[in-house]
Amino acid sequence: MDEAVDIVLVGAGVMSATLATLLNELEPEARIEIIERLDTPASESSFAWNNAGTGHAGLCELNYTPQADDGSVTIDKAVQINTMFEETKQFWSYLVEHGELGDPSRFVHPVPHMSFVRGEKDVQFLRARFDAMQQHPCFDAMQYTEDNEVIARWAPLLMVDRQPNEAFAATWTDAGTDVDFGALTRQMLERLEALPDEQVRVSTGQTINDLERNSDGSWTLKIDVKGGHQRTLRSRFVFLGAGGASLHLLQKSGIPESKGYAGFPVSGQWLRCDKPEIVSQHHAKVYSKAGIGAPPMSIPHLDTRNVDGTPSLLFGPFAGFTTKFLKTGSIFDLMRSVRSSNLGPMMAVARDNFSLVKYLLEQVRLSHEQRVEELQAFYPAAKGEDWRLEVAGQRVQIIKQDPKKGGVLQFGTEIVAAGDGSLAALLGASPGASTATSIMLGLIERCFPEKFASTAWQTRLQQIVPARAKAMAQDGALLRDVRNRTSLTLKLTDSTAA
Repeated sequence: MDEAVDIVLVGAGVMSATLATLLNELEPEARIEIIERLDTPASESSFAWNNAGTGHAGLCELNYTPQADDGSVTIDKAVQINTMFEETKQFWSYLVEHGELGDPSRFVHPVPHMSFVRGEKDVQFLRARFDAMQQHPCFDAMQYTEDNEVIARWAPLLMVDRQPNEAFAATWTDAGTDVDFGALTRQMLERLEALPDEQVRVSTGQTINDLERNSDGSWTLKIDVKGGHQRTLRSRFVFLGAGGASLHLLQKSGIPESKGYAGFPVSGQWLRCDKPEIVSQHHAKVYSKAGIGAPPMSIPHLDTRNVDGTPSLLFGPFAGFTTKFLKTGSIFDLMRSVRSSNLGPMMAVARDNFSLVKYLLEQVRLSHEQRVEELQAFYPAAKGEDWRLEVAGQRVQIIKQDPKKGGVLQFGTEIVAAGDGSLAALLGASPGASTATSIMLGLIERCFPEKFASTAWQTRLQQIVPARAKAMAQDGALLRDVRNRTSLTLKLTDSTAA
């Protein structure tokens, strides 16, 4: 006889933990099971050293503020991401206030976010960006300077051994954060597993090898359990939140909405420094402009990290090409994802992104000395012996059909859902984790429309996330009230404010 639950979430990362927590708050009687292929939760993309830990809020990421040919800068994407992160912080604050998440300092820390550029052309861009951003309440506390001494005060390592006649500019804000998404995930899952009657179960060491839709609209999942046996699980709703593995499972589902989707895998590496005498001189996440041909996820940045209570510095990412869809995946992942429906989009993307492929292959061949040379553009006094290589997580960017080009490579995240709402998959990468609450609220609205619109669920959601992103984007007073409350709850007052 098949086992049965109400909801199955595939992948025990931050997305599934967020969705499981939200659904448990909205429908506490629902039985939920989270299936994880690895032996421990949050061991792939959500693991602390597999990502930069940036609480993405559009404060420092220059790719969220594109510049037009006339020199004007558009900030719409930055505002969207900023307010979505505010939704996420509200959710965390709610859980902390109700004793459901433990000490927030275990997973989130205040760290200033900076943008830093060199050369007159980029200085002009950053100046135009700042002028546009400071007019919006999301960014009105941001500071700007072209004064080398001020930049050195904000981030001393950036200005050591610089040429005095070189043009520099930077923005700074103390509203930034560093997040250990692995610790956050584990804290959410620990709370769920502690619920009475095994209302939520996390099953590790188990792999979904097939899934099929039943005549009543539910799903049957065939699962390989580590140790050699198999089990069958039936559920009325399935969420595929398994990082790069989501695409394969989405294809196996056979839903019409999956047609035409493919994945473009990108690997990553960091330079990491743990020496206290160096780490203590830098307290910021500093983003700059991407190199020519580099994808948006490869924007160089020098970051303060705080993992398990110990500060470190990361620089990168250095991209690479692999055919794996997961860090612990198979070299055959890309080949296995090819279908007749997505071959055209894949070929179109290969044709239109030759420079990107060339860039990735060049990154693979970089030596340690060459990586340190790139670091020295940020930190001129850096020495190779103080830094070591850290392999980052795997990212699978979205390839999808496009009526004009045949196929496009899309950065970011996207939900693909069955028409009846019985199955949904999350594809793509950054800034997913930072906007997890917004993404999962959107998924719930799409897949549970009647319940989402009900008075009971709306009342509960108003308690969990009182202010939504669109409202905060249009109401500066509301935004400030939300920030003040979440900053106090999450202990996000930065003692190093400039």
